[in-house]
Amino acid sequence: MIDPSFASLPLEDSATDIIGKAQRGLSLSNEALALRAGISVEDLLKLKSGGKDAELLHRVSRVLSLGASSLNDLANGRYVPAVVDPPEGLFCSSTPFHDMMVNSYVVWDPDTLDAAFFDTGSDAEAMFDFASAYDLQVRQIFITHIHSDHILDLDRMIIKTGAQALVSSLEPLEGAEPFQPGAVFSIGRLRVSTRRTSGHATGGITYVVEGLSKSLAIVGDAMFAGSMGGGMVSYDEALRTNRQEILTLPDETIICPGHGPLTTVGEQKRANPFFAD
Repeated sequence: MIDPSFASLPLEDSATDIIGKAQRGLSLSNEALALRAGISVEDLLKLKSGGKDAELLHRVSRVLSLGASSLNDLANGRYVPAVVDPPEGLFCSSTPFHDMMVNSYVVWDPDTLDAAFFDTGSDAEAMFDFASAYDLQVRQIFITHIHSDHILDLDRMIIKTGAQALVSSLEPLEGAEPFQPGAVFSIGRLRVSTRRTSGHATGGITYVVEGLSKSLAIVGDAMFAGSMGGGMVSYDEALRTNRQEILTLPDETIICPGHGPLTTVGEQKRANPFFAD
């Protein structure tokens, strides 16, 4: 089930955003990137302003280790994520935070009605309303990482539900119980395993939920449809942990990102410029 605000979410990043993230991650100045790509700085700046020249994109992609074909598709509007229908047991919400939208999720066991919240968004009211309407018993609040847009409504969430908040021990947070990455939890009869997907955030966690008709990977800002959160802590670590901990999951696994639309592991292996060949 999807909150109406979630139904038409755009992609989080453009081709320009992706070039910028990779360039910053590799610590390349415009001059250095242009020199290595064999193009002028003027042409690079045109590209970074939304240019769609396929040859320039190819040259820059090669230097930045991005998938040239997938980046070109993104730049030219040819990448449109396949529509993913949430399975029973998943409710998707998206709320405004400054100039962007931030996602949060309700996951529940349809048999026991035990439930958990994943991140808070900027306003958890839709999650409260949904849980109440379906008589869900919210027992846990799982935090993917502690950037403010993902924990803004945590205090109210804890007070209103009485649920235990849980966060990676690598990112302690007042009011939340720390756990070691690799810990396993349950939501009724659903299994929730935790994988460290740091790099964008020090304690970034991907929660893999098994037991619904489709498995879920609730990834926070580790990965988006067609992009990733970027290496605010470590670009190399973000790339490595995403490859090891998300893209090794079965292709049909639904990726529930912190921003932008739902996607699948298989689609991101094919279409995400950071990971596609």
